[in-house]
Formats: sequence, C-alpha cells, structure tokens
Amino acid sequence: MRTLKTSEAAAVLNVSPNTLRAWERRFGYPKPQRSPGKHRLYTHGEIAALRDALQEGLSISSAISRARESVAADTHVLVGALAAYELERADAAMEGALALRSVERSVEEVLLPSLEEIGDRHGTDSAPWALAARWAGEWLLRAQRLSPPASSRPSVLLGDATRDQIDPDALALRALELCTTRVGLRTLTLPVTGLAGLGDVLAAYQPRVVVIAGGEENDDDVARWAYRVRAAGGALPVLLFHRTGRGDRTRTTGARHLAAAPTLAASQLLDLVEGSSRESSGGEDAAEFDDHAHQAPPRRRMSA
Repeated sequence: MRTLKTSEAAAVLNVSPNTLRAWERRFGYPKPQRSPGKHRLYTHGEIAALRDALQEGLSISSAISRARESVAADTHVLVGALAAYELERADAAMEGALALRSVERSVEEVLLPSLEEIGDRHGTDSAPWALAARWAGEWLLRAQRLSPPASSRPSVLLGDATRDQIDPDALALRALELCTTRVGLRTLTLPVTGLAGLGDVLAAYQPRVVVIAGGEENDDDVARWAYRVRAAGGALPVLLFHRTGRGDRTRTTGARHLAAAPTLAASQLLDLVEGSSRESSGGEDAAEFDDHAHQAPPRRRMSA
C-alpha cells in the first residue's frame, strides 16, 4: 500500500495542507492513519479517488461522497464473492482493498462488514456463514503471520471465551489479535477453560494487560480463569472485548470495556501498556482488577 505525507497528499489534490486537514475534520475524509511518530499518512487510493472526483467539477461534499462510494465498492465485491462461494475471488477482493487501505482498515472497513452482511442474510448458524467465517478466520491468521514481529515488546493476554472458530466474536478476536500485533504488542491467546500449566505460561510471557473476549463460556469458568491469572501474574488490569461493544452481560465486575472497533481497541491497549510502564503497579487499573480478583470464583455447580 502506498501512503502519502500530508504535504504530498495536499499537492496531489492541489490544496494546502491546512485545507486537507479541514476536510478531514469536517467530513472525516480522507481518513489518515498514523506513523510510529504520530504523523498523518494518507492512503494513495483514497487521495486519488478524491482527486478524480474533484476533477469532474464536483463540490467538495459531493466529491467526498463519490470517493467514498468508489472505495466502498470493495465491500460489495467481497460480499458478492462470498455469497457465490468463490473464495479465490474473495482473496482477490481483499488484495484490492489492501491497495487502498492499511491492513487494519481493510479488516475493519471491508472484511468485518462483509461478514456481518453474510450473517444477516443467512444467519450465523448456516452453511454459507460457516464457509465465509472459516475463510475470514484463515485470512486474518495469514495477515497476522505476515505482520512485523514484536518479540521484544510487552505482551497482552487474550482470554478466549468464544464458542468456536465460526462464532462472530471469534472473528472479532482474530481481528483484535492482528491489530494489537500491528501496533507493536505481543499477543498471547489462551482459552478461558485452560487452567493446567497457566502459571508457567504467564511466567514466560509476563503480560501487562488481560482481555477477556467473547461471551459464550460459562461465567464460573471465566471467573475461575481470571482468578488464576491474577494469582499467577499479579494485579493486572482486566478489560472486556465484544464485537458490539458492551454486551448484555457484564462479567468481571469493575473491568472496563474496550472499544468494539479492533483498531481503536488495539490503540487503547497500547496506551494502557505504555502507561503501565511509566506508573507503579498500584494504579487505578490494578485496583479495578483487585476488586474482582480477591473474590473467590463463584460456584454454581459442582464439577467432576
């Protein structure tokens, strides 16, 4: 993906950098990403689409609408490919999306909305959904493997409380893994039902933050897992992640919810990790976790 600095993007559009930033504030378009140094980077495809629309003599509001429609066409192409069960064409649709956007935005603006439309059409218990969801999960895993390694950076522990690989929340979790990796954090995903050897794994990875993702597992299992994590890893901040934001059930009393958008959630985790590196472990987030963690996990039923 080709990106442009603010001055370069403004030159392509034949406007001043101040005008470009004013359009961004007023219309939310073009939408830049940020470099590691927090500088704006615009995707060439969005700038080119806006330039072409302006050259037709349209007003800025109309030109931005036209450019958005041009960029949004990728979602229609992907939905069409998945609806026709043409997975190679679905791969090609994502390649086209990546020509105009970053990996993160391609996931958030094309892949996840397309899967949501497939789910709305057929239901998430249907064969078409299962086919599309498995393809999307594999695509996200490939994208994560191709992301730059972050072996020396702090790690985030993701507690997987989703039902299975085709649970809609599982796709959101895969997207969060990808976006968290791409902001430079290490991710470690473990099922909330796995307790044996948990302390050894945590000692090796030493996570700074814990996220519980999904809502399918039994509350007793989630609470027991969180208690074991706290016992092994100390007063770690615990957050909740759900693809629709705050879920109907708010498990883990005192824990905060991450944003539903994976890119924003990853940014929140990065801010939290960087903040914890500068502050002592007795901060506000640790206190929030302590309120829950010092309680023994509830027992509503006996297990063998």
